[in-house]
Amino acid sequence: MHPRDRILSAAARVYAETGFRGATTRRIAAEAGVNEVTLFRHFGSKSSLISEAIGAERGALVVGLLPEIPVEPEAELRAWAEGVHELLREKRALIRTCMGDFEEHPEMMPPCGSPTAQAAEALCEYVERLRRVGLATAGVDARAAASMLMGALFADAMGRDIMTDLYRATPERALTEYVRLFLRGLGVSVA
Repeated sequence: MHPRDRILSAAARVYAETGFRGATTRRIAAEAGVNEVTLFRHFGSKSSLISEAIGAERGALVVGLLPEIPVEPEAELRAWAEGVHELLREKRALIRTCMGDFEEHPEMMPPCGSPTAQAAEALCEYVERLRRVGLATAGVDARAAASMLMGALFADAMGRDIMTDLYRATPERALTEYVRLFLRGLGVSVA
């Protein structure tokens, strides 16, 4: 692995564990197996390094596509929701840290083009396609509906290991229920 990539990977890991203040250049350099001078030569500053590391992590996330022509909404959305949930769970430490550091370092939060924002937009478009083919009959606002499902996926991914009393169902069962509730709200017939 190229030293720059090792540094970015190490910076993302250290930042996720310790936040901005705890992610010292010394610790990142040690984790990456380089000296601190190399960090500054490649990135110029700690802030630039961490911002780029977070961007690299975001860039590595790919959300599955929803079909152009909906046929089996429950199965299609279930598979999609599983992929989104898995990505959120995988990066939950980094997401939590970014959220915790937001007030002091707003530049660490993803821009509108983040994978989760793209997923929400794809979901809105899918709702419109469900309407066009006559599968969704309720006059519900697509953006509000997408926000609700994305919120449920996000809350489950971030909170499952913290609020165990709230998330008693297995992730598989919970995702199935979130999708079914979402579809029923749209007026889609669900088994």
